[in-house]
Amino acid sequence: MLPSKTRRRQVIEARFPLEDPTQEAGLPMRRASSMMHLFSVDLEEHFQVSAFDRVLSRNDWAHQPSRVEANTDRMLQLLDDHKATATFFALGWVAERKPRLIRRISDQGHELGSHTWWHRLVYRDDPEDFRDDVRRSKQVLEQISGTPVLGFRAPSFSIVPGTEWAFDILLEEGYQYDSSLFPIRRPGYGYPSALPHPHRITRAGGSLLEVPVATTTMWGWRLPAAGGGYLRQLPLSLMQRALREGAATGSPAMVYIHPWEIDPDQPRLPVGWLTRIRHYRGLGRTLDRLGAILREFRFTSVARWLAGSPPF
Repeated sequence: MLPSKTRRRQVIEARFPLEDPTQEAGLPMRRASSMMHLFSVDLEEHFQVSAFDRVLSRNDWAHQPSRVEANTDRMLQLLDDHKATATFFALGWVAERKPRLIRRISDQGHELGSHTWWHRLVYRDDPEDFRDDVRRSKQVLEQISGTPVLGFRAPSFSIVPGTEWAFDILLEEGYQYDSSLFPIRRPGYGYPSALPHPHRITRAGGSLLEVPVATTTMWGWRLPAAGGGYLRQLPLSLMQRALREGAATGSPAMVYIHPWEIDPDQPRLPVGWLTRIRHYRGLGRTLDRLGAILREFRFTSVARWLAGSPPF
């Protein structure tokens, strides 16, 4: 009989395989299916994450070294290498300062969406300030690219229970879909009761398509499996599992990443140990993991997916 530790490890790996067998055999990663999933990039600088608000004010942003253009160009090349398109949810603050980057993203066939102007958390924002943010960012992106902005993603997925007023403002400002809900329970963000697949949210002023980011269920728990720090710090097989589940049910899974997450040489800010781990750990492995996902699965933007008339 096998030792108990060995038996437990075999059971866990059977439920949660850590590698694709084609990798172990030295063969190219096979495509899981012909289904198109959704790839998204939150276009922001390395110093604009919500966790840095306590150590860096927005007045200091202009004095920080900019790295977003070079990192985004690497991301664009990676997507091109794998014949994938994406939705870039861009900060208006970045778009105003990097108009050539915004045009380059659009000219290469990718979609532009809004990530607000100032990257303020919705649950800490005033509705009128939020309206100004989403209106201003939408306008600058449309002016630069010459293409309509249909979609929105809240900074740090900060549409949480009690902030549903944000959907009303998005509808009033001409947005057609949102990708801000994270159907998990977590301190700081999360909408645990949200459906884990694309669906419509009906409000008094109309309906808005919601495209939540990917999750998976294991042992009765809904787990984050969409990208970002979860891609860098959790087993890659978690995201692969979520994408395969989406393909099996005919529902595309939404993944996300930030340009700074492929930049292990970015300057370090004096933050606490937990923020330091969450933000900086695993930066050196992001590109390889994204490459593995892009080899195995097919990705498109939300706009192209919508153009294919999904049943919503």
